[in-house]
Amino acid sequence: MALLEIDDIHVFYDKIEALKGVSIAVEAKQIVTLVGANGAGKTTTLRAISGLLRPRAGEIRLAGKSLGDTPPHEIAALGVMQVPEGRRIFARLTVAENLAMGAFTQSDKRQIAEDRERMLTLFPRLRERLKQVAGTLSGGEQQMVATARALMGRPNVLLMDEPSMGLSPVMVDQVFETIRTINQQGVTILLVEQNALMALSIADFGYVMESGRIVLTGAGEALLNDANVQRAYLG
Repeated sequence: MALLEIDDIHVFYDKIEALKGVSIAVEAKQIVTLVGANGAGKTTTLRAISGLLRPRAGEIRLAGKSLGDTPPHEIAALGVMQVPEGRRIFARLTVAENLAMGAFTQSDKRQIAEDRERMLTLFPRLRERLKQVAGTLSGGEQQMVATARALMGRPNVLLMDEPSMGLSPVMVDQVFETIRTINQQGVTILLVEQNALMALSIADFGYVMESGRIVLTGAGEALLNDANVQRAYLG
């Protein structure tokens, strides 16, 4: 049984069907990636998992249990955390306050302090910026804050939406190295990413989306070497 299962979900925006029977399985401790062009349905899939959108049909299960009508804050409390597209940090709060907000599902103060120290070890630059207002950080630093904030919730599954968007090539490399490190520490990751080359190079398994449907699946390396994927997404 997969840790996270999306089973034939159909999601609508008013009368427009955005997801047309999407099925995905994410095994524990894997990196699974969704790749595809803008408008393919990748972000909509993550929003459905987080409870921000409700499928009209199909089911989403976490560790075999249906999320059904579970509200977003309860889904987060179950260990499904999201690093949203565009980072969406609390721009007027300090870095330290952003990290504290990420721990809203936790109550053990000692554990929260240990987790914060772990985040500052994972992202040393944030240690230097703790008292700085987060909105004044660079794009790469804001991505660190967004990722650390999600990890403060001790996720079982980390949903990452376009973490490399708008970043320099050097920072993109750092982001994907960090994703590897987080996964090696035992966190299961579902990664949405337009940079198919980078995403598939680190993924255990991948799904290619087009127009709200899954059109191709396979191991990350296999998809990376697939002629159709190379032609459509890798240039």
